[in-house]
Parts: sequence; C-alpha cells; structure tokens
Amino acid sequence: MKEQASYSRNDLVRYFVRLGTLGFGGPPALVSAMHRDLVIDRQWISEDDYREGMALAQLAPGPLAAQLAIYMGYVHYGSLGATLVGLAFVLPSFIMVVALGWAYQQFGGLPWMQAIFYGIGAAVIGIVANGTYKLTTKTVGKDQLSWGLFAVSAIATAVTESELLWLVLLSGGIYWLVKTPPHLIRPGVGNSLVPFLPQLQDFQTNSILWKLAVFFAKAGTFVFGSGLAIVPFLYGGVVKEYGWLTEQQFLDAVAVAMITPGPVVITVAFIGYLVAGLPGACVAALATFLPCYLLTVLPAPYFKRWGKNPSIKAFVDGITIAAVGAIAGAVIVLARRQLVDIPAILIAITTIGLLYRFKKLPELSIIGGAAMIGLLLRYIV
Repeated sequence: MKEQASYSRNDLVRYFVRLGTLGFGGPPALVSAMHRDLVIDRQWISEDDYREGMALAQLAPGPLAAQLAIYMGYVHYGSLGATLVGLAFVLPSFIMVVALGWAYQQFGGLPWMQAIFYGIGAAVIGIVANGTYKLTTKTVGKDQLSWGLFAVSAIATAVTESELLWLVLLSGGIYWLVKTPPHLIRPGVGNSLVPFLPQLQDFQTNSILWKLAVFFAKAGTFVFGSGLAIVPFLYGGVVKEYGWLTEQQFLDAVAVAMITPGPVVITVAFIGYLVAGLPGACVAALATFLPCYLLTVLPAPYFKRWGKNPSIKAFVDGITIAAVGAIAGAVIVLARRQLVDIPAILIAITTIGLLYRFKKLPELSIIGGAAMIGLLLRYIV
C-alpha cells in the first residue's frame, strides 16, 4: 500500500512539464535537478525512493533521465502517474525538436545552431558540474568505501566515454557484501524483459516507417546508460548501415538534442523527422520510449516491495553510488568536447561562480545569456 503523498498527481505532472520545457544539460543535469527539486526542496520523494529509481534506471536499458522521471511518477501514483509523468517530460522537447526539424528542412540547415550551441554548451557544463557536485555530496557522504566506488566509476566513464553496466553491478555487489554480508545472493532485477524484440527482424517490410520502428525499438531496448550512450548506436544505424542521414545531418541532429531542453535521446525525433516527416518523428520517438516505459513500470512493484530489505537496500545504494560516479565521469567527457578554447572555459567557470554566489539564479537566464554570447563571439568578434 502506497504512503500518502504530500503533493497531487497534477502537481507532479506540472513539475515535469516544466522540467521537460526548461531542463537543459542532458542526463547529468536532469537527474541532479530531480534530486534537488523533488527530494531536497519540495520533499515529495524520499531519498530511498530516489535511490531505488536511480538503481532501476541504471539497471534497465534506455535513457536514464526519462526512466528516473517515470519512476518518480510511479512512487505514489502507480502506473497512471508513471504514464502521465513520462508524457509530460518528453512531449515538450518532442514538439520543439519537430519544429526545429521543419525549420532545418525549410531553410537548408541551421548555421546559427553551432554559434548558439557554443555558448549554451559551455554554460551547460557549468550547470551540470554544479548539480553533480551537490548530488555527489548528498549521495556519497563521507564513507570511504562509497568514495572509492564513486571514483572508480567516474574514472572508468571518463576514460571509456561510456557507462559500464558490469561496473555498476559490481559496485552494488561490493557495497552489499561489505555493508550487509548476504545469506543468499539474488541480484537479478530488470534486464531480462522484452525477449521478443529481436524477432521483429523476421517480419521484413519495405515500409520506411516499419524500418524506423524496428531500429529505434532496438535502440530503446538494448542500449544501456544515459541518453548520450545511444548516440554511437544511432550513428552506426542511421549513417553507416541505412544511410538515412549524412554525417553533417547526424551531427546537427545531436546538436539539436543538446540545445533543446528535456532528455537528450529526443534526438531520435529529429532523425525520424528528417527521414520521414512528422510520421517518422512520431514512430521514432514512440519506438524508443515505449521500451523505456515498460522496462521501468513492470519491475517497479518489485523494487517498491523489496527495496527496504537491508541486503537489497545495500545493493541499490552501491548501484546508486556508481551511477552518480558515472554522471561525474560524463561531465568530464562533455567538458572535453565543449570547452575547446579560452572563451568557452571562461563561460563555464563564470556559470559555476554565478550559481555558487546566487543560489536562486534561474538557470534559464544563464542559458539565454550564454546563447547571446555565443552568437556575438561567432558573428561579431
């Protein structure tokens, strides 16, 4: 039986509409924002429920931020809450990306995009670094074992530029063994679902929408990690295997996902739009996010039922620590790609300083200012 919530379902939906509309920075920033807003500031979600959501999102394939949002909706309002939150979180960025796809095709590319992204990308690094610092200090605490697991995960992510599922599981196992020596090892939650999707290949058709559905369903079902982890998979399919997009179009698609708020994986809608218009965008988004939704909602009751068991809680805590370490490592990866010169570095440092000095400063104002700086640097200076 669910405990009484201190907020209404509509309150939560409104929050995720806002986050999906204004939440820049990809998985690290969005995950940090949910913790700050829902756990610390509003206290709608308990720390334990948040950790369970992080663990489930890390264990199951699909985009990390979207899965965590769906689980937050499930905590007090079940499957309906999860469904409404998922839609509220994804739809705003979907609409924006489709609009940009239309403009991209109408005006032969978006040359101003790189200039805006230059400034926004640098500011986002500062925002993400600030949010990750807060999330790390809250989650990892002062325990030496926790910091060791965090550091290993962060370094591994930074070096390999990917989130390693086996390392996340190993972290959970080590933390579990040290904190609550087990009587029986039973760590299996979450990765054995939807075995039928590979069989979709048996039903070949010449329809481009069907091909899009099959490809993006695989992307949503078999790619682990944050939204950024899906990018190499998409590149191999839409550019190399099928030739749906050119190299430049694919890079533009990733840039669109980064400069728009909401989950980074919404780039699939932009790709689908370029391939087959609005129907292509809808099919690509639905095929990617439906597995993510199912692989969060179906295991959720078991996480809620057994998550308070000391052994399982220790396993979940270890996974959460590794997940936060992976987020910190992802910040380093993003910084290497975005902070390419002195002005970009200065924008990022200034952003961190502003957020440290002015605790209530709206992130959207920083994003807007950084976008203007990017345009000035590229087109005037």
